[in-house]
Amino acid sequence: MGERIICELTSADIPGALGAMNALGADLWDVVPTGEMTVRFLAEKGSIPQLRQVLERRGDRLRLLRRLGLGRKLKPWLRHPVLLAAIGLLLLLTAWLPSRILFVQVEGNDRVPSNLILERAEECGIGFWSLRSQVRSEQVKNALLEALPQLQWAGINTSGCVATITVRERSPEPDGEDMTVSGIVASRDGIIVSCTVRRGTALCVPGQAVRAGEVLISGLTDCGLAIIADRAEGEIFAETTRNILVRTPESAVFRTGKGITTENFSLLIGKKRINFIGDSRILDTSCVKMYSEYYLTLPGGFQLPFGIAVETVTDYDTADTAVPGTAAVLEEYARGYLLSHMTAGQILAERTEAVGTRLFADYICLEMIGQNQYEEITKEYGENYGENG
Repeated sequence: MGERIICELTSADIPGALGAMNALGADLWDVVPTGEMTVRFLAEKGSIPQLRQVLERRGDRLRLLRRLGLGRKLKPWLRHPVLLAAIGLLLLLTAWLPSRILFVQVEGNDRVPSNLILERAEECGIGFWSLRSQVRSEQVKNALLEALPQLQWAGINTSGCVATITVRERSPEPDGEDMTVSGIVASRDGIIVSCTVRRGTALCVPGQAVRAGEVLISGLTDCGLAIIADRAEGEIFAETTRNILVRTPESAVFRTGKGITTENFSLLIGKKRINFIGDSRILDTSCVKMYSEYYLTLPGGFQLPFGIAVETVTDYDTADTAVPGTAAVLEEYARGYLLSHMTAGQILAERTEAVGTRLFADYICLEMIGQNQYEEITKEYGENYGENG
């Protein structure tokens, strides 16, 4: 069926004009009178010249109003090729994208970080733009389990363009530290002030001078018939001396004012980064750099592997300024440094001497000097243990 046209016939003899057109064998549809001397109807485009010729001989007039048909309806769309290309691309992606993976998510993990699982999964072929048929293969699952020994089982389910990695972690191995033999040794020289033993055998008494590395509480206890090997537990406090030298520079560089701020942009595609500029200078103390990444995120919360990185570099004006090295500042720093390096304790007495930008300090402290150290069971001990056991 060809293209049809809505025509309007104006004639003083409407029945005669319709009869003349029927005599030609032309097909007419939807003949509707619109006035005393006018009528509208549908006719095929190919028969219009013959109808017009017959009607003109009769003194009638045929006017074409509007064309009908698929080609006529699509003709306005042909004036917008960009829109048609976009629609075609959308239809193509609708048919093709379901075969690809665009997003990957992890569930079921507790101790193993999701980022680590996603990184290993991408190395095994489970990532952006992977084929769904390859992602669900047993070979890919086995490769993921080999890359992550912390996982006991892994399963991959796909729904549309989303791949969900469901994992089951291995149970944590029991801590075997309680089965080891350890003692408590002195971390530094000192005079024992107090000795509290909760497990093991004490080898020191208050008032005894000890050296660093000397065993204070042994994990081996001789019970006569047998020797018990255990982990020593206790607290040993001793009086110690410490000598500290604190020194500050005579001058330092300080920022005096804010200078020029520049922004550098980079394109992020997966793990690749494309810089839009060629300058990659090393910043000194007069510059401050702020780095931010912005990724495209869909309304459902899925993050696309495309983003922009922005580096904001600010240059500051600097000047050399003398550092005030007062004795109070140096003493406060030395005292804080000493207390931070103690396991537990306090400062009993101190003697300080400030010389310019330097501070010489001597401290007498009461601190815990006991620290755990694993003991080695020697061959001789094994033989004795066998005899006593």
